[in-house]
Amino acid sequence: MSRMADLEARRLALLIRCEAQRAELSQRMLQLRENPGSLLRGGAEGGGGWGVASILRRTRHPLAWVTALAGIALLGRTREVLTALVWARSALSLLARVTEVVGLATALRRTRSRVQGDA
Repeated sequence: MSRMADLEARRLALLIRCEAQRAELSQRMLQLRENPGSLLRGGAEGGGGWGVASILRRTRHPLAWVTALAGIALLGRTREVLTALVWARSALSLLARVTEVVGLATALRRTRSRVQGDA
């Protein structure tokens, strides 16, 4: 019977949570009914949110379009995307090591030129 009591307690917690969400939703709907223009300004808060103006402001950014187009282009190509990510990670790792070796070689040349210049 412990399992049944646990399930009943979980059910009661979910019902309380649903009631709280229902109350919050009704409060937001009441705010929108009182001031319908708030949706066009960006939500009940007035600043950010998911209002029409807020969404239009976000879609004007060029990186938003690039990201959206890349997402659409790569949609459904999981294997290719993962292959490209692994390749890019390997290339960046190799580039970091090459940069480190070039830096060490440059430092070694400077040291040799100073030693030869002093002699």
